[in-house]
Amino acid sequence: MKNQEVSLQRSLTLSHLVLFGLAYLAPMIVFGIYGTIAQATHGLEASAYLVAMIAMFFTAYSYSQMVKAYPVAGSSYTYTRKSINSHVGFMVGWAILLDYVFIPMAIWLIGSSYLNAAFPQVPVWVWVLSFIIVTTVINIAGIKLSKNINVLMMAFQFLVIAIFIILCVKNVMGGMGAGTLVSISPFANGHVPFSFVLAGAAIACYSFLGFDAVSTFTEETIQPEKTIPRAILLTTLIGGAIFIVSAYVTQLVHPNYNDFKDVNSAGFEIARQIGGNLFSSIFLAGIIIAQFASGISAQASASRLLYAMGRDAVLPKKVFGYLHPKFRTPVFNIIVVAVIALLALKLDVSTSTSFINFGAFAAFTLVNVSVIVHYFVKGRRRTFKDSLFYFLFPLIGAAFDSWLLVSLDKDALILGAIWAACGFGYLLFLTKMLRKQPPELNFDIEEAV
Repeated sequence: MKNQEVSLQRSLTLSHLVLFGLAYLAPMIVFGIYGTIAQATHGLEASAYLVAMIAMFFTAYSYSQMVKAYPVAGSSYTYTRKSINSHVGFMVGWAILLDYVFIPMAIWLIGSSYLNAAFPQVPVWVWVLSFIIVTTVINIAGIKLSKNINVLMMAFQFLVIAIFIILCVKNVMGGMGAGTLVSISPFANGHVPFSFVLAGAAIACYSFLGFDAVSTFTEETIQPEKTIPRAILLTTLIGGAIFIVSAYVTQLVHPNYNDFKDVNSAGFEIARQIGGNLFSSIFLAGIIIAQFASGISAQASASRLLYAMGRDAVLPKKVFGYLHPKFRTPVFNIIVVAVIALLALKLDVSTSTSFINFGAFAAFTLVNVSVIVHYFVKGRRRTFKDSLFYFLFPLIGAAFDSWLLVSLDKDALILGAIWAACGFGYLLFLTKMLRKQPPELNFDIEEAV
């Protein structure tokens, strides 16, 4: 079979996509960064997650509308390219590469750090390589294998979260912490300014990164025009609900946000406090499973974005636009992401994640703008209802994402600016100093063969 006859295979349903989205979010991350948000909000963790969910919902809504207009692989890159400008689309695709391509590295590095803490006799590099090799093999084998393994890992992750919540409730009812299950304290405190909640919400928004990854599976989804928008919104809402409920009961069982031996391991301390050594071991297993599941989704999504850009010949087509004739997966792209992840052997978590946030919020901002341009400006959808959904909602989303972008730390902004400058330089070369359009492919949806 010739390569041009090979296409992505349609097999994903709504439930599969939501599970992929939630796996990318890694719901157990709420415990991994609990101490950081608790101190940032002065004990108003649940309120921070509520604000973050509302803010991210506007951007999720914009993604759901753009996938209806352009139901093909490529996500934010495709939406901005087709609705605004091909040059802008290229820059968004270049920026989002920071998010998609470096997220797997960060995920595997975090998981390896947890395992090294539990088994210090095993070097971190052994765990990093193990994550990379196993995940890469699964993703190359095909989306069907990935989705089946993902279901099992997400089931275990949900089980650990459920046990954690049950143990919190049991201990609170037994008199621990707040001593009551009904309290407004995780949401409001007259002595804590709302600015602290907003500071915590900016951190909490990072937990939602990944809802947009669902859109990269458009060409592998059954009835994508209906399924993808629902999956994006459900991923955001279900993930947000898990974060809010988990933060709420955790704050009740441990109200003192300053009483942690180590802020970075606050979740582990609380797990041991409510369930002893046995549950803390199960909790650790849940964290590792969460990182593994998230890594599978992150690597698969990154490879699909590279495939979309390679298919357009924006990146070298023979490599990035290639699908394996048997597995029908972008095998070279999966390997590229795996090789980039080897940087985890030399980087720490804070440095690796600093790349991610710049690209994510830049892309989110322009996806919101794309809705306004496509529907409100070009489509002239300007009734009162249309103005609400195609102008006001995306405007709110763009404003919030822009605020998150400029609120990043100095190192993230510098690294992001350098990456953007490199991308613009490549764009100038590709388009002969902007005198022509970047390469473009016919975006008609191809049926699986």
